[in-house]
Formats: sequence, structure tokens, C-alpha cells
Amino acid sequence: MKIGFAQINTVVGDLNGNYEKIRRAYHQAVEQGADLVITPELAITGYPPQDLVFKSRFVPLNLEILDRLHGDVGAIPLVTGFVDYNPAPTGRHFRNSAAWLQRNRPIEKIHKSLLPTYDVFDEARYFEPAEETKPIEFNGKKIGVTICEDIWTKEYLPRRLYAQDPLGSLINQGAELILNLSASPFNIGKPGLRFEMLSGLARKHGLPIFYCNLIGGNDQLVFDGNSLAIDAAGKLIAQLPSFTEQITVVNPDIQNSIPQTPEFATDSADLFHALSLGVRDYLEKCGFKSAVIGLSGGIDSAVTAAIAVDALGAAQVLGVAMPTRFSSQGSIDDAVALSEKLGIRCLQIPIQKSFETVRSQFAGLFSGLPEDTTEENIQPRLRAATLMAISNKFSHLLLTTGNKSELAVGYCTIYGDMAGGLAVISDVPKTKIYELARWINRDREIIPINTITKPPSAELKPDQTDQDTLPPYDLLDEILHLYVEENLGVRDIVNKGYDEKTVRWIQRRVDLNEYKREQAAPGLKVTSRAFGIGRRMPIAQRFVE
Repeated sequence: MKIGFAQINTVVGDLNGNYEKIRRAYHQAVEQGADLVITPELAITGYPPQDLVFKSRFVPLNLEILDRLHGDVGAIPLVTGFVDYNPAPTGRHFRNSAAWLQRNRPIEKIHKSLLPTYDVFDEARYFEPAEETKPIEFNGKKIGVTICEDIWTKEYLPRRLYAQDPLGSLINQGAELILNLSASPFNIGKPGLRFEMLSGLARKHGLPIFYCNLIGGNDQLVFDGNSLAIDAAGKLIAQLPSFTEQITVVNPDIQNSIPQTPEFATDSADLFHALSLGVRDYLEKCGFKSAVIGLSGGIDSAVTAAIAVDALGAAQVLGVAMPTRFSSQGSIDDAVALSEKLGIRCLQIPIQKSFETVRSQFAGLFSGLPEDTTEENIQPRLRAATLMAISNKFSHLLLTTGNKSELAVGYCTIYGDMAGGLAVISDVPKTKIYELARWINRDREIIPINTITKPPSAELKPDQTDQDTLPPYDLLDEILHLYVEENLGVRDIVNKGYDEKTVRWIQRRVDLNEYKREQAAPGLKVTSRAFGIGRRMPIAQRFVE
């Protein structure tokens, strides 16, 4: 049986646009000889639809689209995702569902059994799980249709989360192959993990698995595609590309005879392409065409600018350097050199006079008090005002340039460098920023070498460096990974050999700066646990280990 994969990039809520994309993909796959076509999870509504499902006309309109698709298909079935109603008088009002559409055959509906509520997922808020699942018969075969989480086994989850085993149930009922409609978000290392899991499942149960994953950026989530066809021995039949829409027909009879090895890019390559896709889709799906970035001459803004140029093209990215007397000539030169190498415009708008004017307003009020972070923070807030004025006037989206390490411990200025529409690298630790910079420069120098090698600095006072305030970034990132992503407490981290004073300093600053992160721009999730969408902590709380 030749399986057509519609690895498509849907837009949440664009029901008509998604309909056209599904319809075209279906007919393209049929023309390529598909016997059956599958799409990603919730392809009609886009994933995740979140509270859109509560709008009175949203689910009815998505059902109308389903009926239109049913009228479009021929003898070749289309299996696609949609939101259905739960007809029972109890439970959540909706179901995360898949539909088997085929001419002269009633729509057959399959409902998702396992509803994730961890990390970025909150499906139990909206959907009721399936009471049962059973194979669908087609061309003399029993086909098991599953939806994303339904095939994730306990070995690959935080713990055993579910009592049900929908995959096992389908196999016990005689399923001979498994289809999976998925919307599995990207994080570093995830594509390889999926292959390992699917290969193990196919080998364990002795049947092939065809896994169609979503691609595209939807708000803070980025979906990487990497759809897979696995044979009954757990070997790769076919792999679709990362971060790219593709309509492909997989013929197991032919492709299974050719040895295949899964191909996964390096972490830096995957990370760069995930961030680029996230930026491109966020702007396009929100109606923006161009971006503005503050260029400091530092590595964070340089990496952000390189990502933006890859996502949007150089003509659609504007850099702005806003020096004060604390800005080194080297940093200004680095910002100009970066813009030349990227081919973007770079405006120079000094803010020294504005800084002096604002400080003079407080001369009497602050008289006799030493200068501190109050005066330092006036500078990034003036830069934010400058960038937002340009954003407003020319309809550019302001991209913020803060990394995860600094956001974690509050080494950033609220209403200053945190201000903007999208936080591109807010889930990328500082050490990964350096790795990205070196990857960007792998063929030629794009980011000036001086930007990579000089000590990082906010340049808000004379001779300032980040390490005046922060531990070395390699140490900071190791402890942050254990505290934020692994959820380890202070004592557990100290027992791994880290200095207790340093660990407690980091822990307190992570906890105390939750209020800042709550007001940050949405950021693209690329690690196993991101601030905001992936980590929900109270602001007013007093738990201290």
C-alpha cells in the first residue's frame, strides 16, 4: 500500500486556508500514485487551537470544512485531523479527532485517546478522550489510526501517565499497520528520539508505522516535520525533510528494499532552522512583513539578526545601533560590520543626549544618592522607546535579543531590552548562542570574530562585563539546566559537585525574576522546558528550599 504524506504547514484558525492546503496536498499525492493520504493532527483547525474551540462558530465551521473535504475525495481515502463534538452528556465538550474520508463511504471518525497535559500541552482542558478505538478495514487490511500522543510509550514520557494503551488495543484487534497523525513540537534532539521510539514500537509489535508530523511555527511552538515511515522490522523506509512542507508518496514495496539510515542535522543546524522558521511564520501568520532589531555589537543581537535575515531576507530586516558614551568603538564597528555582511541597513541613532536629559529630570530627586542600576536601566529603556517608535512608524515587528541564561536570572531590563514583539532566542542558553554563532560562520565570516571572542558586556557603565555580575556562562548554563529543565532542587544540584553558594544565588534569582518573565515577549520554544509556555510558576510565592 502506497502511503501519501501531506507534511503541511497549517495556520491556526484559518479554516478555509487549511482546507485548500489539505485539498491540494491530497490531489497531489493521488496524482503521485498514493493508495491512502494522511495529514498531521488537527490539520483543519491548525494546532493547537486552544480557546478558539470555545467560540460559538469555530467547531461548526470546522465540521463544514470536513464535509467539503469529504465531497472532494475520490476512491483514495484521506485521513485528516479535525475537532469533533463529544455527544455524551458528561465530560469535555470536544474531541481531538481524525476522519477517514472516502467517496461513497460514510465518514469514519477516530478520537484521540491520550490527552497530554504536561509541558506545553493542555489538551484535557478542551477534549474528552476516546472510550474505545478500533481498526478501519481498507483494501483487505486492518489499519489502526492513532493521533500523536496515542503512540508515545511510557519509556519516552516523563513517567507512565496513562492507564490506556490505544496502540496495544488496535494491535489486539488485528491492526496490520499503524497511521499516526501528529503535531509534535520541536526541541533539540527530538527528531532522533521520535525515530528511536517509532522504530522500537514497530520492532516490538512487528508491524509498519507511518507517522505524519506537522511543520511550521505557531506562536511559541515550532514543528519540524521529519515525518517517518518505519517497516515491521523497525527499519527506516522513508524520512521527510525537516522544517519544509512536502507531499511525498511512500511505496514500502520498493523503498523497503533500499537500506536507509535516518538523517538528522547537528543540534546547531536544527536549532538555527527551527528559529528561522519560527520567526518567518510568526511574522507571516501575524501579518508582519519586516523586522527591526537593536544591534549592540554583541553576540546575542548578531545571532538574532542572522536568523532574521535567513527567515525574512535582508531587505526586510533593519538594524539600529544606539550608542552612548559607554558603548565601545569596537562594538559600534562590530554592529556596522555585521550589517554589511548580512546585507541589511543599519541606522545609527545615538541616545547619549536623551540619556543626559532623562537623568537631569531626576537630579533633585536623586540628589545625594549613588548611581546604580537605576541610571544604567534608563539606557535600555530609551533604546526600547527608539525601537518601538521605528516599529510603529514603519510597521516592523521588534525582535528582542535576550537569551535564556540572562532571562533566567533577570539579567535584563524590563521595559528595556525585553520590550518587543517576539523573543527569538529567549529559550537558547548563552553557551548555545556561541555554538550557533560558530555554525553561522561555518563557511565564511558573517558574525565578526571580535563579537564572538570579546568578553560579553551590556555596556551600561565603564568597563562592564557580564561576569562582574554573573557566574561564568558555562557554569551558569549547567546549573540552570538542572534547576529549570531537570527540576532538581538546590541540595540535589549541590550533591552533583556544584558550589552551594553559587547554586543558591542562581536559584534565588530564577525564582525572584518570574515577574519579569511574565511580562516578556513570547519566545520560541526549542529546549525541553521553556520559560512561559513550558514552565508555569506563581509570581507571588515564598517557597525557598
